[in-house]
Amino acid sequence: MKPETAIETAEVESLDHEGRGIARSGGKTVFIDGALPGESVSFRRIRRQRRHDEARLVEVLRPSGERVEPRCRHFGTCGGCSLQHLAHGAQLAAKAQVVADAFERIADVRPEAWLAPLAGPAWSYRRRARLGCRFVDKKGKVLVGFREKASPLLADLQSCDVLASPVGELIAPLAELVGSLDIRRRVAQVEVAVGDESTALVLRVLDDPGPGDLGRLREFESSHGVSLFLQRGGLDTVTPLTPPARPLRYALPGLPAGIEFAPTDFVQVNAALNASMVQRAIELLAPLPGDRALDLFCGLGNFSLPLALRVASVDGVEGDAALVARARANAERNGIGNAGFHVADLAAAGQAGAWARARYDIVLLDPPRAGAREVLPVAVASRPRRIAYVSCHPGSLARDAGILVREHRYRLATAGIMDMFPHTSHVESIALFERAA
Repeated sequence: MKPETAIETAEVESLDHEGRGIARSGGKTVFIDGALPGESVSFRRIRRQRRHDEARLVEVLRPSGERVEPRCRHFGTCGGCSLQHLAHGAQLAAKAQVVADAFERIADVRPEAWLAPLAGPAWSYRRRARLGCRFVDKKGKVLVGFREKASPLLADLQSCDVLASPVGELIAPLAELVGSLDIRRRVAQVEVAVGDESTALVLRVLDDPGPGDLGRLREFESSHGVSLFLQRGGLDTVTPLTPPARPLRYALPGLPAGIEFAPTDFVQVNAALNASMVQRAIELLAPLPGDRALDLFCGLGNFSLPLALRVASVDGVEGDAALVARARANAERNGIGNAGFHVADLAAAGQAGAWARARYDIVLLDPPRAGAREVLPVAVASRPRRIAYVSCHPGSLARDAGILVREHRYRLATAGIMDMFPHTSHVESIALFERAA
C-alpha cells in the first residue's frame, strides 16, 4: 500500500471541464475534486502526471459563498453528479465560462452577443439513463445505479434525485426485484426511458428468465405502473414483457400527437429544457414561410417537425435508419406533409442524394460530441442566411465555429449555454451563425 502524500494547501482559481477545482501548487497545476473557485483548501495529491496532478480534497479552509449542501445523500460517492455542492446559478456561470474559454482557446472567435442561459428543472429531470446492475457477493445483494466516482464499481444507491419520476424512487425496489430473480447474476443493465405518460425499463439479460422470474417481473410491472422490456442481445432483441407496451411520447408545441420514441432511442434527457431549446433554436433561425430548411442529425424529428410548421419544407438527415423511420412516422401522426427524412452517414466526407444538392435558407445542426466538421461543406453549400448549431461538446463547437467563420465567411452572431444536465459538468450550448456580407 502506497504511503499517503503530504497535505498541502492552495487557493482554488476556477473549475475544469469535469467540475474539479483548479489550483497552482509547487509550480504545477493541480485538479482538486470537490473544491470550488475562491476557496482555500487542503488536499492530497493522488495522481501525478507530467503537466498536472490530480488531488483529493481534505478540508475546505475557507468556503466559497456559492458552496451549498448537496441534496442527494449519495453525492460524493455516486459518479452521476459532480456539482451538487455548487449553487445552481454558479453552475450556469461556470458552464458559460467553459464555452467562452473554448471559443477563444480553440478557435480565437467570440460571439458578438451572449444569450441568457437556458435552464429548466434542476431535479427529477433525467428521462433517459443507462444504469448498471450487478449482484455483489460481498454485499449479498444486487446494486442498481450509476458507477462510483472514478471507479468501475456500482454505487450503492437507494434513490436518485436527478432521475425523472417514478424511476428516481424505484432504484431500491428495482434492486430488490432483480435480487429476487433466479437470473439475478445475469442481469447486466437497466436502461431508463420516461415519456410524458409512460415509463419503460429495459433489462439487459444474459439468460432468458424462467416462468417464476417472468411472474415476478410482471408483478413489478403491474404494481409500479411501468413497462418492462427484455434485451437478450442487440437492439433488435428488445421486446416488451407484456405486449403491447404503452408507447413513449413527449409533447412539443404545435404537435398534437407529440414525438413518439422507442425505449432505446436517443432523446434529449431533460424534457422541459428540450421544449425550451427547440423554441430558442427556432427563434434564432427566424424562419420565413417560404423558407426551405435543413436539419442535420435530425433524430426523431425533434427540431424538424416544429420547424415544418413554419416553413415551406424541411429535409431532416440522420445516420440511424430506425430513427429516420420513426421521424417519418412522427410526421405522419402529426399530419405534417412538408418534412422529408433521409438516411446518411454525416460523419463521412461528401454526401450523395438530392437533399445534399438542394438549396436551403436556414440550417440546423445537432451533432454528437464529435461535432459536424465533415458535413459543414454541405451545410453551407447554398449559403443559407442562418445556421443554428446545437452542441453537446464545447470543444467541437469551437472548432467548427472557427471553420464557419474563417473558411465559410459566417459571423458568430450569438451563443449561450443550455443546462440540459444540472449538477453535472456536461455543457450543452447553442450558437447562431449568420451569413457575412
